Order: sequence, then structure tokens, then C-alpha cells
Amino acid sequence: MASLFVIQGADQGKRFELKSKPMAMGRDQSNPIRLHDTEVSRRHAEVRPVDDSYRIIDLGSANGTFVNGQPIDQSPLRSGDRLQLGQTVMLFNEGVGAERDLTARVDVLSRTSPDDRSAILKSIPAGEGSRVLQAPDITGGWLKDRLLNLSVMYRTTQAISHVMEIDALLPQILELVFESISADRGAILLKDDNGLLVPKAVRWRGPAEPDERMTISRTIVDHVLEQGQGVITSDASGDKRFGPAQSIVDYGIREAICVPVQGRHATLGVLYADIRAASGFMPTTFTREGVRSRFSQDHLMLMAAIGHQAGLAIENTLFYNDKIQAERLAAVGQTIATLSHHIKNILQGIRGGSYLIDMGLNEKDDAIVRRGWTIVEKNQGKIYNMVMDMLSFSKDREPALEPNDLNETITDVVELMQSRAKELGVELQWEPGANLDQVLIDADGIHRAVLNILTNAIDASEGVTTPRVVVKTVCDPDSSTARITISDNGIGIDEEDLATIFQVFSSSKGSRGTGLGLPVSQKIIREHGGKIVVTSKVGKGSTFVIDLPMKRGESGGSSEGPVMTG
Repeated sequence: MASLFVIQGADQGKRFELKSKPMAMGRDQSNPIRLHDTEVSRRHAEVRPVDDSYRIIDLGSANGTFVNGQPIDQSPLRSGDRLQLGQTVMLFNEGVGAERDLTARVDVLSRTSPDDRSAILKSIPAGEGSRVLQAPDITGGWLKDRLLNLSVMYRTTQAISHVMEIDALLPQILELVFESISADRGAILLKDDNGLLVPKAVRWRGPAEPDERMTISRTIVDHVLEQGQGVITSDASGDKRFGPAQSIVDYGIREAICVPVQGRHATLGVLYADIRAASGFMPTTFTREGVRSRFSQDHLMLMAAIGHQAGLAIENTLFYNDKIQAERLAAVGQTIATLSHHIKNILQGIRGGSYLIDMGLNEKDDAIVRRGWTIVEKNQGKIYNMVMDMLSFSKDREPALEPNDLNETITDVVELMQSRAKELGVELQWEPGANLDQVLIDADGIHRAVLNILTNAIDASEGVTTPRVVVKTVCDPDSSTARITISDNGIGIDEEDLATIFQVFSSSKGSRGTGLGLPVSQKIIREHGGKIVVTSKVGKGSTFVIDLPMKRGESGGSSEGPVMTG
């Protein structure tokens, strides 16, 4: 599936999957692709499916839309294209399916094939690429000009710094190749787990013919990998090393460059680019042997430099992905261990209640049965709430925003918690505000978010003198914001703990808390485009303030995270 991957800006790291319908981009929360960038217009641009690809259209934005650094009104998109809206930079990727269709067209001829007649015109060692980057002043005129403006190498470094997915990185590297040496076709072949070369990314200048294939010489590829050299290859008709056979001109190739993709510790594969026989836009040069050549030593050195940087980028990306996978597995292990601990405690409670019920039935004592059933019912509620929090936290969802009476939703929560407050001796006050009967919210989501915070407030007030929790709502017409305030005079939160209360499994309740309630509340409020402000003093109590936009497209403030003050 095609996607946009954010490599720079407030939403860095996010991936937006493109669908088979137009998708608008902008600050407005109604956009399928919502960007938290103050320099992006509310409705900035739109990505539309066209045939088998996509096109981006600027929607009259204030700061414009750019594709590969060029301002556009509308433009077709190809894998590796960089889109910039405000301070947000995204990479377009056509998706695995489209890339596989192209990589399937790459043929690497075997050594024994009579069709492999490539000749090496020039070669340089792999280390030359890093030397070029370290000392560009000693290179030739054309290459010196290329390196002194730093655009190609700067963008390569940017790819290393920001792109952490192979599928997005490789098309970007080929884009750099096409910008720097004006090739007709390019490919990146990487070693798989068995050491075999596999085409991973392919690029044509302009649309590829339906049946067009890219043929690469196995002899040349093996030479590059075994000798660690970057080479320029050409028609081999006059090269006796390769014996009588069909010329690569039959494949429509005039010349090609192939360089190693060299990481810090190993050669990861090869970077290949060629010029078709019909191309005539590059200046012709001559080798010492008098052979006409469109690729020069400078082109080869620049390709080696890009191959060196590409190797570092790919190595970093693979390392990053391995690290993410390891962290993901560690997180899964932690999640299982933590949830198992909480479930064990709940089951122990149910088991204890069941024991009392059994004893009461045997002794025909209704009071004991009632006590046991109360314990079972309480623990059933705990496991239900934990499962609901797990479901809410584990999946991204768009809130079903509809005009709702906010006070009615909060009233349901307060009434639900009155019995628990009474059980703990906590006074629960409810002060509804006016003009909140048409607030765009997902009522079920807000119900759960407020329920989690209110439950914590009641628990935190237990045991203090005259425990009290106050729930208020108010409408701020100036900012079109609905505010929910939940205050308690409980034990308060340490300043050190205040910074971690929204982290998963962070709980000050010991075995009573799962550490899921507040993260779920934060997630739901973010999905509404709102924010949570928390203030707390140890021994004085805490106040949670939730601001929600009352209208679609408004913002209740920064939704990047909670604001916490001690």
C-alpha cells in the first residue's frame, strides 16, 4: 500500500497509508492526514489516486506545497519523492507491491551466459568514496563543483538521519543518483540472509515500457563485490577477456556504473546505474584507449561516494529496525508480565469471593454469600475495566464525533462512581456548566477518559481528612473550548512521579492499579484534538483539566502531550 512517511516536523516518524480515494492534508482534525504544524494550512493539499499512482494538489495553501524542493500546484508522485508542507517533510512510497513489480524486471546474468559481454573501462577502490567526501578539494573540476555545493551529499546525509525504513530509504538513494549523474535507469541490489543478491529498488527516468527489463552483468557485479571496486562498464565487443558473445548493446545499454554499497563492517550489495544507447544528453568523453565514454572518472567517484553513504544509511536503518524489534519484543514481555501480575491478583480476589460463597451456601448463611458475591462482582469490574483499557490503548481509532450533551456524559460517569465514593467516605460534587449541549465528542470515549481520571481522584482522596472530589464543566466561547475539571484534596503526586503518570504501567497504586488508566485517557483526549493539564501538590491534592475543541476543526491547544506542573 502506498504511504507518506514523515521524516521531519512535529509528526516525525508517523506513517500515513494512502487509500483509493482523495485524502486531504492539513491542520484541521477533519483531514485524514492531520499535521501538527503551525505553518501548514487547515486544508493545505490533497493526495488523489490517478490510475495506478497518485497525484498531489495544492489547495491554495498559505505557504505552498513543494515536491523535491520545487513549488507545485499539482504534481504526479513517484517513490522517493520528498513532499514539504510548512516545516513538515514527508517521503512518498508507492508500496511494496509496486516496488516488487519493478524489481521483478531486473535480471542478473549468470557468469556462463553468452549474453554477458560487459567490459570494465575504469575502476576505483571502494575506499575512494569516503576519501572524496573527506577531501573534495583534491577531486576533478566537475566533481569538485558537485561536492562544493554539498546538495547531493547533504541530502544523502539527510536520508541517513531521518529515514528509518528500508522501503522509504532506497528510492531516496536512487533519486540522489539520478540527480547527480543523469542516469536512465538505476537499481539497488542487496544481499539477503543467504548472501544472494536481490533487487530491492529500481528506478527508470520517466515511465518504464510495459515489457522493459533491466539486465545486469553477473561478471561485473561479482567483480565489484569480490574486488571491492567501483567500475564503469561498456560494450565488450573489443575486450578479449570475455570471449565471443552477444554485445550488451543488444540490451540497449550504452554504459553502466556499478559500485559497492559499503557499510562500516561489510559490503551490503551494489548500486547500479546505466545509460541507454539512445541517450544523447550527456557529454561524450574519451578514455586513454580512445574509447568513447559518456561516464567519466568523476561520475564514478561521485557514485562511489553515494554508494559509501548509502551503505552507512542502510546499515543504520537495519540496525535501527533490529533495535526496534528487540525493544518491541521486550515491551511485549513486560506487558505480558505486568498484565499477568494484575490478572493473578484479580483472580485471587474472585477465588476468595467464591470461597465465601461456597461456605455461605454450605452453612446456609445469606450474609456470607452476599459478602462473597460483592468481592466477586468487584473483581469482575476490575478485569472488565482492564480489558477495555487494553483495547482502547492498543489500537488507533478515529473518534466518532457527533453533537452530544457533554454534561449528560459526565453525569453518567459521576452517578456511576457515587457508590464507590460513598464506600470510601469521599464527598463527590458535580457542578455542570451551561451551553455544553452541542459539543462534538465521541461520548463513549470521553466517558472512559473521565471515568479513569475520576477513579484515580477518588482513590487518591481515601484516608485524608474530609476527602472531597469536585467535577466541573465550563464553556469558553472565546476559544470555543469545553473544559472538564476534576479536582481532589488527596495525597497529591510527587514532582518526580508527575512526569511519568501518563506512561504505560506507571502506577502509584501498587497492586491496585494497572498503569493503563491515565495513558488511555491521554490517548482519547489527543484523538479529540484536546489536551490535559495536570497540577499537583503533595499533601494538597491534584487537578486534571481537560480542554476539548467544541467544533470540528478547532483545536483545544497543543495535543502533543499533557502539560504537567507541580
